[in-house]
Amino acid sequence: MQTELLREDQSRSPISPSPEERLRPERSRTDCPILLSPRLVLRGPHEDDIDALAHLANNANIATMVSRMPHPYTVADAADFVRRTKTGAIGKCVYAITKADNGAFLGCCGIEPHPDGKTAELGYWLGEPHWNRGYATEAAQALTDMAFRTRDIDQIDARCRVMNVASRRVIQKCGFQFQGSGMVDSLALGGTIAVEWYRLDRKTWMSLRSWGGQR
Repeated sequence: MQTELLREDQSRSPISPSPEERLRPERSRTDCPILLSPRLVLRGPHEDDIDALAHLANNANIATMVSRMPHPYTVADAADFVRRTKTGAIGKCVYAITKADNGAFLGCCGIEPHPDGKTAELGYWLGEPHWNRGYATEAAQALTDMAFRTRDIDQIDARCRVMNVASRRVIQKCGFQFQGSGMVDSLALGGTIAVEWYRLDRKTWMSLRSWGGQR
């Protein structure tokens, strides 16, 4: 759980998409290909996710661990988040994390380029019912692979709250190395929080590409 990936407008009841719909590329996200891993499908958020998104994100245990998620988190926030991902207003490549076998919505992840053009930042969060099952690591690895394979970047950064042991473990299992610590604003807490900063460079990623020893 980390960074943002959320925010506000109107609701719509979820309808379970077919496997074909879950894997169908969205025309406005041609630079963000659908990603498949052994247990997950990472694809663009859509309206059918709104209720599940609002339900899972409306959790202080998540909101206080990321920087830009409001709390409480409403259906209106979820609808606005989905709308903004479709229009590109968030300014990053954002994915819904879903189960490959039934399409269940688990959380979100994303990759955001830095102004320097050579660095990207990884962010993710999972709904609490889905913690401690390896989904965050699986999603982070799939997104990291995509970023290095499709973008001309030298490194990817990731940050987690100092007290977020689970997120730190995900970052470390993906091969990121500690760089330092600092403070960032927290929307849910209305103040600043202490975070740790980690980085994975392309050379290290290439040596870990099988991910065999990182789980």
